[in-house]
Amino acid sequence: QVQLVESGGGLVQPGGSQRLSCAASGMISRHYDMGWYRQAPQKERELVAAITSGGIRHYAASVTGRFTISRDNAKNTVSLQMNSLKPEDTAVYYCFLRPAIGPDYWGQGTQVTVSS
Repeated sequence: QVQLVESGGGLVQPGGSQRLSCAASGMISRHYDMGWYRQAPQKERELVAAITSGGIRHYAASVTGRFTISRDNAKNTVSLQMNSLKPEDTAVYYCFLRPAIGPDYWGQGTQVTVSS
């Protein structure tokens, strides 16, 4: 089993920054992707950013240039630095870990609210 614990999130003003972190523990395979999805009210869950064990990054078009994903393989952590936040970034953000084989694992979700 793999457990994911998220930290960060909360209320931030438009144009502000916030950092989300996620720590994985348990039986983690050697190769896995990590990243973040988000889900806003009345909307489907969408991929925000992902990073492979080799460091290849993928971003949603809506966050490219504003968000940066990073990971520490030694600590099994992934972080999402979010800059120039917009009200439309408001959502519950979920950390995920995707092993090469087997099901995805998910964090409990953390609320990010961008509002003045």
